[in-house]
Amino acid sequence: MTTMQAGESTTTGNTRDRLVGVALELFTGHGFAGTSLQMIADRLGITKAAVYHHFKTRDEILAAVIEPVFEEARRVIAAAAALHTPSARAEAMLTGWVDLAIRHRALIAFIAAEPCVKPLLDGRADGAILLEQPRELLCAHHPGPAGQVNAELALCGIAAAITKPALSALDDETLRRYMLESGRRLLGLRRPRNS
Repeated sequence: MTTMQAGESTTTGNTRDRLVGVALELFTGHGFAGTSLQMIADRLGITKAAVYHHFKTRDEILAAVIEPVFEEARRVIAAAAALHTPSARAEAMLTGWVDLAIRHRALIAFIAAEPCVKPLLDGRADGAILLEQPRELLCAHHPGPAGQVNAELALCGIAAAITKPALSALDDETLRRYMLESGRRLLGLRRPRNS
């Protein structure tokens, strides 16, 4: 195995991006606590110093691993919030959230399973993006306790469906169709005419 020193570039892609990708694989396979910086370096064939060149701690790597979900969540929420009616906002939020969950299956499963992620989310100024705003958009067309409970069940159901091994055999399109149908029933939304 060829090792690379800190600061060297690779011909197979950006080292930082590769670090994040390998960290996600190791975190999902071994858990956050079970993954060391040395394991990440070994998997990439680089030195631990090269890892430290990009990230000082595993917590920094964890933040980089979950950042794609935050970026996409911000876009989904902004698009949904810009719509004119509560039902349109709820439909856009549901569809966007289902698509986000499917696109990031491994990452969502990791976030749901790892207790270390919650403090990281709570510590972020924009932590409400993943915790509060989706609920508000989903229940806006049915305000009150019933709408809030249904929104919570929809969000938790999406996360649960993504993380269940029994559903892992479903292809993305099938899983998406059933999650949207179930979510719409739960939230009292009509299927859009164009879908």
